[in-house]
Amino acid sequence: MKSSSRSRRTFLETAGLGAAGLALARSGSEASARRDSVDATRGVQIAIATIALDGFGDEGFEHAFRIIPQLGIRNVEFNVWFPRTVTLEGMKRIEEGCGRTGLQPVCLQGSGFGGNVIKDVTHKLWLMERIKRLGARRVKFTGARRGQEGGLENVIATLKELAPAAEEMDVLVLVENHANNNIETIEDYDRIFEAVPSRHVGMCLDMAHFDGANVDNFAVIERFHDRVLHIDMKDTEARGVHKVVNYGSGVTDVHGIVKKMLGHGYTGYLLIEQAPPLSRESLLEDLTRAYKMFRGYEK
Repeated sequence: MKSSSRSRRTFLETAGLGAAGLALARSGSEASARRDSVDATRGVQIAIATIALDGFGDEGFEHAFRIIPQLGIRNVEFNVWFPRTVTLEGMKRIEEGCGRTGLQPVCLQGSGFGGNVIKDVTHKLWLMERIKRLGARRVKFTGARRGQEGGLENVIATLKELAPAAEEMDVLVLVENHANNNIETIEDYDRIFEAVPSRHVGMCLDMAHFDGANVDNFAVIERFHDRVLHIDMKDTEARGVHKVVNYGSGVTDVHGIVKKMLGHGYTGYLLIEQAPPLSRESLLEDLTRAYKMFRGYEK
């Protein structure tokens, strides 16, 4: 009886693993046939982040799904920072919501690098697999507070493990700068790209965070324009301060930075990430104005 139970258990485990492997293989092949249109055409498209609608709380993307269709923007970066948003059920809700509203997921931004490298790799690989299922190829992460959670060393250790998978899956891993963060300076990116030369790992240029960290955006572009894979468009109140304000009200030269990158041949998404919402009452008006400011860059 014991032998029979063990045999049955072994069979079920083997069958389950085999089914999981087949599912992953199918998802990779299906998604590779649905390569992002912006990459297929080497174009430039506007996208918007859900945090520009939902803020930093877990709103279940309620505001995003309600307001984004009114803006005329189709491309959406989903900020999946909460446990229920990264579960299989959470991913299904994103897929169903997009099907209902006509939106297209183009990127998943997960919680940042830091802490346990094994857990970090597992979490990032899961989002890489799920973005392929959603028909796109970008995942985005920043770091932990500067000097904490293993520092830049842990970021690099994780990226070294992710790079081969990113190449095999044809997923772009976007490494985003933040002020007061393990990923903050030109020197940080020098170390990252020296250790991880894969072109499937690149920079998400967050212009307001560079200004907030007193890092010159144009110096960043001069050095890394060929490694920038994603651009977050934001305006900050002052140099050395990261406090998001309405486009044109702060010190960030949003148009100048975008034009400089386009001059270097940038293709991909220009992300509206004016977050958190500055006013619930004027949110639709603020974001409509933002889209009108930037949609001329689409091609």
